[in-house]
Amino acid sequence: MVDKFVGTWKMISSENFDDYMKALGVGFATRQVGNRTKPSLIINMDDQGMICLKSQSTFKTVEVQFNLNEPFEETTADDRKTMTVFSLENCKLVQKQKWDGKETTIEREVTGDGKLIAKCIMGDVIAVRTYMKEV
Repeated sequence: MVDKFVGTWKMISSENFDDYMKALGVGFATRQVGNRTKPSLIINMDDQGMICLKSQSTFKTVEVQFNLNEPFEETTADDRKTMTVFSLENCKLVQKQKWDGKETTIEREVTGDGKLIAKCIMGDVIAVRTYMKEV
C-alpha cells in the first residue's frame, strides 16, 4: 500500500499555504520563504517497513523516519516540536502532528492521474499542495 508513495515527487502547485502556515503560528519571515519554496518530496521504505520521508528544497531539507502507527517526536521545518504519527487510512498516508494542545493533519494521496496531493488541515484552514512524480 505504501509502495505507490515511494519515489521522488516535484511540487507543481500550492494553494492556500500562507493561510495554513498562519494557522500553525508560523511567523511572517518564515512564511515568506515557505511560500516561495517548491520542495521535492522523497519517500523511501526499507526492508523492515521503516519509511523515510524527506522534504528537500534549496532553503531547507527536513527528513523523518518512522513506522506506521508508531508515535515519534518530530521537529518540523518551521521548528515546532511535535508528537507525530503516520497511518494509512482509506488509501491515504495520514500524518497527525500534536503540540501545545494543537493538532494538524496532512493527508497525502496518489490520484488516478499519478499526482500526489497533500492536503494540509489546521482547524477550518486547508492548503493543497500538488506533486508530480519524477521519472
